[in-house]
Amino acid sequence: MKINWGTGIVIAFGLFITFILFFVFKVQSDSKYDNELVVEEYYKHDAHFAEEMTRVQNAADLPQRPIINNKANGIEVEFPKTFETNKIKGKVSLYRPSNKKLDFEIPISLSNATTLLIPKKSLAGGRWDINMEWQYNGKSYLSKETVYVR
Repeated sequence: MKINWGTGIVIAFGLFITFILFFVFKVQSDSKYDNELVVEEYYKHDAHFAEEMTRVQNAADLPQRPIINNKANGIEVEFPKTFETNKIKGKVSLYRPSNKKLDFEIPISLSNATTLLIPKKSLAGGRWDINMEWQYNGKSYLSKETVYVR
């Protein structure tokens, strides 16, 4: 049986469409390729963007800012020694872009030390987006950083 060029083109298009549909169904049905939003209620979150930028600017205007260090025993958040630790209130939110199930928050609770340690055992290896929201002397601050844990 001989196939002419017109039949060959139809067969090629059919195979290509089958190939594409196979991958579409595979991605939609497999939980490994989960399409999650970074923020659940995106538009509500976006409505408070100006307030967020004010808090980010407040943090940028500080003469000494908190420092986030990636240490062997975990992630260490070090506040400046000029801050009174009992006046610092807030939370540290850790977001895992690749898996929403690994996201968690830790309240900032400092006694006499100026550092907060997030143990490495609670962190999976890879990229973590860290949002640190805190208040000090009635003013709100927000710091955002990305850390890679090994």
